[in-house]
Amino acid sequence: MSDENGVPDEGDVVTYETRGPIAVVTLNRPDYRNAQNSVMTYALDAAFVRAVEDPEVKVIVLAGNGKHFSAGHDIGTPGRDHHVRYENKAALWWDHVDRQGGDQRFARETEVYLQMCRRWREIPKPTIAMVQGACIAGGLMLAWVCDLIVASEDAFFSDPVVRMGIPGVEYFAHPWVMGPRAAKEFLFTGDRFGAAQAKEWGMVNRVVPRENLADEVFGLAEKIAAMPQFGLALTKKAVNQAEDLMGMRTGMDSVFGLHHFAHAHNAEVGADSLGGMNAKSMKSTATTAQQNGTT
Repeated sequence: MSDENGVPDEGDVVTYETRGPIAVVTLNRPDYRNAQNSVMTYALDAAFVRAVEDPEVKVIVLAGNGKHFSAGHDIGTPGRDHHVRYENKAALWWDHVDRQGGDQRFARETEVYLQMCRRWREIPKPTIAMVQGACIAGGLMLAWVCDLIVASEDAFFSDPVVRMGIPGVEYFAHPWVMGPRAAKEFLFTGDRFGAAQAKEWGMVNRVVPRENLADEVFGLAEKIAAMPQFGLALTKKAVNQAEDLMGMRTGMDSVFGLHHFAHAHNAEVGADSLGGMNAKSMKSTATTAQQNGTT
């Protein structure tokens, strides 16, 4: 079954539940490693709004159903819906549908990627990403907008888009979440790094065995939920403001421009804006690199 836009009906691609003072928002496309299409993006936003507006919710947990947290943006599943119009929620910019070239890409990625992530970063309630398996490219963006990241020992992280000739994902938080030198290694190699390495870099808060992941996350969430709600909101805002004073917001804006220059260059000299790469070739390249001795 498909909707009027030809997008397959996959049911609830994001689920929502509460456990006492904790809202659990779960990515729910496990057959596609929770690849993010726009249906998921706007469903995720709606779930976050629901959690923010519920005064009983003190903490939000972001999880991924299945083996993997998220393998990134949807660049190849039957549910890819880059052609579909959605009501803008994050940016006051025209819609990408019916636009051409860089205008289309810039409009869509401003709304669906960069500004949506910024909107979620500013949620006035503490958020915890519960990460297992793959956390790749766009998956990093979802984890990074959360205040805390708890990862299982089997989690791995990668931003392989430099293989497309593009300097990292749209929400370019790399130097701030792991430091400049680690960010350069992370991007220059495109390698997959495990949870232990991510913790050493300061990118994640805790690493636990897979079977203990949920208990660790919900125990942490319960502890945070006992704190005064308004105090938590102000504290979160204080830390985010300090991070922005370190250049995160303006730096991200400048890299977003480089990101789109790379898209335009790819489209001018090659077959498409992604440098000829797709989900299959990206996975194949990553597998080959791993077999050649990378982490």
